[in-house]
Amino acid sequence: METRSARGAKDAGRLRDLKFATLEEAVVDARQLLESGYVRHGNWTLGQICWHLRTVQDPSIDGYPWFFSLFAFLRPIVRRTLMPKILRGDSPRGIRTASIFIPANELNDNEEVAAFAESVERFLQHQGTFHPHPGFGHLDLETLHRVHAAHAAHHLRFLRSAGEL
Repeated sequence: METRSARGAKDAGRLRDLKFATLEEAVVDARQLLESGYVRHGNWTLGQICWHLRTVQDPSIDGYPWFFSLFAFLRPIVRRTLMPKILRGDSPRGIRTASIFIPANELNDNEEVAAFAESVERFLQHQGTFHPHPGFGHLDLETLHRVHAAHAAHHLRFLRSAGEL
């Protein structure tokens, strides 16, 4: 029987070394995976990943649920310790996300890649203020963009183009 830690070490060699400078690069990557087909080395499909990315990204404009601010006092610590790791592409694996950000099992890859692309365009075109990130608090546009791009790279690295095998 393969243990979780053994499987994690084995899958680590299969994960792509992925870093996006912009969210547009994440959209290009998602579209390429959709076109080529892909192999999963994680729990989620391309559609599930794109749904998750969009669902985490959209509240930057629309606002997060009120209960996300309950632990706002921890933001300076999380910002100082976790954000540098995320921005350099060293996102920790296995951290559970809030249930509202967990995708359904049956999502359409085509629809979710298109919805993610629309969400990215909306984010990039937004002229107003952005809501505080639940973990990092208020961020300037450039840093928020980098956080979302790093988040996209973290998840999309679990998919490898079928053509790369």
